[in-house]
Amino acid sequence: MATINTNAGAMIALQNLNKTNSELEQVQTRINTGLAVSSAKDNGGIYAIAQSMRADVAGYRAVGNSIDLAVSTVDVALAAGEAISDILIEMKEKALAGTDSSLDAASRTALNEDFKALRDQISTIVSNAEFNGTNLIDNSVASISALANADGSNSITVLDENLSLGGGVVTVAATASFGTAAAASTQAAAIATSLDNLNASLARLGTGSKSLEIHKTFVGKLSDALERGIGNLVDADLAKESARLQSLQVKQQLGIQALSIANSAPSAILGYFR
Repeated sequence: MATINTNAGAMIALQNLNKTNSELEQVQTRINTGLAVSSAKDNGGIYAIAQSMRADVAGYRAVGNSIDLAVSTVDVALAAGEAISDILIEMKEKALAGTDSSLDAASRTALNEDFKALRDQISTIVSNAEFNGTNLIDNSVASISALANADGSNSITVLDENLSLGGGVVTVAATASFGTAAAASTQAAAIATSLDNLNASLARLGTGSKSLEIHKTFVGKLSDALERGIGNLVDADLAKESARLQSLQVKQQLGIQALSIANSAPSAILGYFR
């Protein structure tokens, strides 16, 4: 039936052209963003999963930053502890020299002055072994903690090691000195004990730093795995999308031609009235 009121062919051609334009817009979005799923309307379920995984990745970035801060704090404490160990060795040498009964008073006094200068240097090192406002060796904090997982429910803790003079590790008093061979011998014994204690403290700090670094490596690998998983879910195959783009562009041109032909059909009716 020939009619000018209803053009079924034009309707079908327009529907097909609109569908092609919609698909073309979708492909162009994928090419522009590099994502097959860039919003919830593309695929609600996949988008929700990807967003959850992105939140975990962001959480692991915070974990990495937290571990970096803790590692730096512990490393500063380790460096200070190693410096204190070297100083204690020098102090022991001075004290042992002071135990020589053949020394005159002036020589022992000179040794004692060196001894006291080294002793005071320990206090200076302890007070300056601070990173980001935290000092792990002056007994100002009980411990430090770093985040261990993305939701903050677990942490890694490194305990404080009090390396202050007269503390539990370095038993040499803040006023330690010697004026006699016997006093020098007492100080030498105290330093030997302090060195044993300090070695144990350094071992604990070293273990703490190592465990933090191991966990940071694990967190980095876990974060990379999550990012790969997100990519598998939402990334677009650009080679495939490029081929599809060309196909849709051809379909679009053909659709325009088909719509033009359908729109010109009613004009044929004029031939019936000539």
